[in-house]
Amino acid sequence: MKIVVAGVHGFGKHHVQNISRLPGAELVGVCDPRPADLGVPQSADLGALVRDTRAQVAIIATPIHTHADLAVTALRAGAHVLLEKPPAPSVAEFERIAAAVAETGRVVQIGFQSLGSAAIPVARSVVGEIRGIGVAGAWERPKSYYTRAAWAGKRRLDGVDVMDGALTNPFAHAVATAFSVAGPSPVESIDLELYHANDIQSDDTSSARVRLADGTVITVTVSLCAERRYEPFLELHGSDGTARLFYTTDELEAGGVRTGYGRTDLLANLLDHLRDGTDLLVPLASTEAFTRFLDAVRLAPEPAPIESADEQERRLVPGIAAFAARSARELKTLSELGFPDAPADDPWPEVRLGRTASYSYRSDIDVASAPRPYLHPVATLGGTVVTELQPADHIHHFGASVAISDVNGVNFWGGSTYVPGTGPVILPNHGRQRRRRLEPVEGGYLEHLDWTGPDGEVLLTEERTLLTRPLGDAWALDLSFTLTGSAKIESSATKGRAGAGYGGFFWRAPKASPNLDVFTAGALGEDSVHGSTSPWLCLVSDSWSLLFVQHDVVDPWFVRVAEYPGVGPALAWDKPLLVEGELRRSITVVVADGRMDRERAAELAAR
Repeated sequence: MKIVVAGVHGFGKHHVQNISRLPGAELVGVCDPRPADLGVPQSADLGALVRDTRAQVAIIATPIHTHADLAVTALRAGAHVLLEKPPAPSVAEFERIAAAVAETGRVVQIGFQSLGSAAIPVARSVVGEIRGIGVAGAWERPKSYYTRAAWAGKRRLDGVDVMDGALTNPFAHAVATAFSVAGPSPVESIDLELYHANDIQSDDTSSARVRLADGTVITVTVSLCAERRYEPFLELHGSDGTARLFYTTDELEAGGVRTGYGRTDLLANLLDHLRDGTDLLVPLASTEAFTRFLDAVRLAPEPAPIESADEQERRLVPGIAAFAARSARELKTLSELGFPDAPADDPWPEVRLGRTASYSYRSDIDVASAPRPYLHPVATLGGTVVTELQPADHIHHFGASVAISDVNGVNFWGGSTYVPGTGPVILPNHGRQRRRRLEPVEGGYLEHLDWTGPDGEVLLTEERTLLTRPLGDAWALDLSFTLTGSAKIESSATKGRAGAGYGGFFWRAPKASPNLDVFTAGALGEDSVHGSTSPWLCLVSDSWSLLFVQHDVVDPWFVRVAEYPGVGPALAWDKPLLVEGELRRSITVVVADGRMDRERAAELAAR
């Protein structure tokens, strides 16, 4: 299939990469006013480009207000279309695209990627008859987010509707997913509460209630002014109970168990439709309800300003994440919850290990950082945080996680890959750990994961256990993992980079901690401890101590202190490790306040 892409300097980059990995797909042209050196013809005229290249598919990843013109142009030039969300900034523009579909007999798939999730059909039935859906979203965005383009944060630009608000752009997937789960019942009414904390035209904090003709109620409360990013979710209220759909990670939580599902790529689905008639997952007509919602936002009064904390890099609306979570649970809008004055005491539905650790699985991790679950923040009983997330020196370090630099040539560590004779190189070989199931067990969680390559192939499966237990004035994390499959595990050291044997369980501690040091039962300092095979190791500062204890199999310790504080047993220290069947490792990490001495460390290591 010959494919052209319109708009390749934003999300269009993803589409260009995606085309290269899909069998039978070929990039034959680019439509963009700015130069894009991709080795194919480029033109600012999409219609001419489609005709000249004889493209069968045009992908449109341009600003919202350009969608209708470009989609109609591509359809009439002879191409089917994958159109990024939202389809159009108004019902009138949506209907213009629909008319071109009817006129040409070609199809348009809308790029709501979340609607390719296999979790959605399950979500429709897991709670019985759905009576209500609450959408909660709380993210942070810097002030620079609203200067990234001329249309950013605008409702209108030069008299043209652009509709770049929280409800209609960053959280558009949330709203569209709610409509998809609810089913095809027509929209009966839409009530909106639009606010802005930033100095923008559009909404950055908003609430809505939608009533469908069949009686289903959908509430939406979202904000881009939270203190940090929370993974958004849909709270499903049904005749048989409630459940949560985490639409960005394709996870459905019911009865305390989170189950992960696969996701069909929308371009692959469109190509399959054109080849053999496979049903489109997100045809234009299926997004009409969302477009009517967007049109209601377009026609609504200007968003009202709200008070916020004006920090140097961002605006913060205190407690907004708790309001969003309550809104989803109670199916109420912000004003009905007493915003902004009601107490914000409702926790976000997060995975917690005891009182001192969070276990996260995020959808927004860049593929080059090898997306995976991780522990952060982890704290001592006194509240001192002992993990560091995506520090500037190593953006691919994620608190405490299991990460391997090379599994059959796939990078599950993140960042560069060491190439013999060349050195570290960024390659398109990053894998990800995809959650299949997370269930509570006594003291913690049992998790099942797939280790998938960039092409989606499962290279290894994993069973991981995370348990916590008290140890007087400290506490312990017991983590074990079993990798199953057939694979060769390597590190940079096995390829010639001396001392760089990292790979396995790895803990990144805060770099700014005072007076860092490391010791084992018989050695002191980074140079002596790095590469040693002591059963335990202690990383200390004046504020906290981390005691690492290996069980059953003792691998060499990979240790950094001077450059940054990080510790982990190395699976492939100086030679490749072949996995045939199962590979099991187990470690305990004792987390304590203050600076631990060798005597105390030895005593705790024995417990």
